[in-house]
Formats: sequence, C-alpha cells, structure tokens
Amino acid sequence: MMYLVFIAAAIVTIFTAIKLSNYADIIGERTRLGGMMAGTILLAGATSLPEVTTSLTAITVGNPDIAVSNIFGSNLFNLLILAIGDIYFRKHKIFSYIGKDHLLTGFLNVGLTAIVFIAILFPTGYAIFNIGIEIYLLVLFYILGLKYMTTSPEANSVLEVASTNESDCHTQTISLRKAQVGFFIASLIILIAGSALTISGDAIAFATGLSSSFMGTFLIAGATSLPEVVTVIVALQLANYHLAVGNILGSNLFNLMILVLCDIFYMSGPITSAVSPVVLISVAAGILLLLILIGGMLFSQTRLVKSTTYPIPSLILVLLYIMCSYLIFTLG
Repeated sequence: MMYLVFIAAAIVTIFTAIKLSNYADIIGERTRLGGMMAGTILLAGATSLPEVTTSLTAITVGNPDIAVSNIFGSNLFNLLILAIGDIYFRKHKIFSYIGKDHLLTGFLNVGLTAIVFIAILFPTGYAIFNIGIEIYLLVLFYILGLKYMTTSPEANSVLEVASTNESDCHTQTISLRKAQVGFFIASLIILIAGSALTISGDAIAFATGLSSSFMGTFLIAGATSLPEVVTVIVALQLANYHLAVGNILGSNLFNLMILVLCDIFYMSGPITSAVSPVVLISVAAGILLLLILIGGMLFSQTRLVKSTTYPIPSLILVLLYIMCSYLIFTLG
C-alpha cells in the first residue's frame, strides 16, 4: 500500500508542480507585485514547493535525515538531468553558449553548499532563537551573493534567469482570476502530495531497511525533481540552453534556502547537528559535481574542446552520481 501511495504522490507532484509554475508565471506577468522580480520569486517558490513540503513534513515526522538529504538529493538529481541532456545534445555543445551569469550562480551554489558541509562535519551546537549560527551564515552569504549578482555588469540576476522557464509557452487565454485560484488549489495539492511522499517514503525506509538518507537523497528527491526534468527537456528541444542551465542552477540555489525553514521548524537544536554523517556524502558530492559542471562550462569555451572530448565532463558527472548512490546505499 505504501508503495502505491508513494507512486501516486510522485505522479500528482509532477503534474501539479508544472501547473503551479504556469499559474505563477501568469500572476507575475499580470499583477503589480514588483514587476518581474515579484513574479520571479513567486515562480521560484512555486517550482520548489514540492521540496519545501517534503522536507518540512520530514521534520514533522521527526526524520531530519530525509529533510536534509531531500534538499541535496534534489540538487544532485538536477545536475544529473543537466549532464544527461548535455550528453544527448552533445553535437550542439550546450555549455559553449553559457555566459558568466551562470558561472557566478554555480560558484555561489558551491560556496553555500560548502558552508553546510562544514556545519555538518564540525557542528558547533550553538543556536540563536533555536536556529543554528551556521544557518545565519548561509542566509548572509546567500543575500550577499544575490546582491553581487544583481549589481554586477557581467551577470544577470539568478532570479531573472529563473523567471524564464517553461511556462513562457503557457496559453494567454487564462485569466488572472483563474490563475490565482489555480495557484492556490495547486499549492494545497502539492502540500498534501509532498506530505504523502515523505510519510510513505519514511514507511518504505522502515519496512525495507533502506536508510532515510538513501530514501531522501534518491527516491524522494528524484520524485520531487521530475518537474525540472520536463523543464530541461523542453528547453533543450527549443535550443534554449540558457534556460536549461539557468533553471537547474537557480533551482539548486533556491533549494538551499529550504534548509533555513527546516532549521526553524526543527525544535531539537540546529538541524545540521542532528543529521546522519552519511548525508555528508550527498553534500560533498554536490560540491564536486558543481565544480565538474563549472569546469565543463569553462572547458567547452576553450580551443581544446572537440566533438569527441566535449561530453567528457558530463560523463564524469554521471559516473560520480552513480558512485555516490552506491556509497549511500551501502553505508546507509
């Protein structure tokens, strides 16, 4: 029964998240909530809502491992999606079209993930208002990073990149009122589906003996990241390579802020001090895969790149993802 619940919740999450993104895009375009910035924040929250509800539900059921591993598992899965797309469309040399804005987003992702890695490896246990001091540092560097990216003449805002998503192709016949009602209903459905996904995943982990870290990092994270699969596939088919890369890196950056919510609602102290050491594998893999992705972008824009050597970074990324899966499965 729990397997059927998990599969059904995953399917509902996929299709509802896509509709949610479409409705959010319409609301952002047709209201005066601060122009594109407001619409972008709405969209970013909409596309990350499955991860939000899943992680917060994990906190509610007392499983911080699933909460944290879901975040980094989703980020790993997103990078895997991009790497596979790059390999499949290797003749187009996707990364050769990528500019400095995406590189800055990638480096900011690396920096924030590194903060979490250090916090889990060397937990201080100190908290202010029950929130770990590491989380305050995470938010501080997130804000400073976005401020630099929005003011840098060399880069577009990561939020601006994220606003150009698959919902640009949505129908113009949907009214603002219908979009608002649809967004509210879809949000409730996502809330229920994400909760069901976490509860059933926790039950599967208990029944099968699989670790919560493995469930959160791969099965649950994979399910909540499937909307990004659709986004990347559509973007690559339309030859919109900036959209494909920007959507993945922007989503990963936003996902890291879910950790802040998790720490706020986790009442037993800093959440980074409560997770299993196995989660460190996912976090470390996130840093490594991001560096490989950034290296692949830089490599693709040099004279050394050829048709035969171009997909090597993405192939390495896929291989490391598989190795990470095996390690978490065996050590968890």
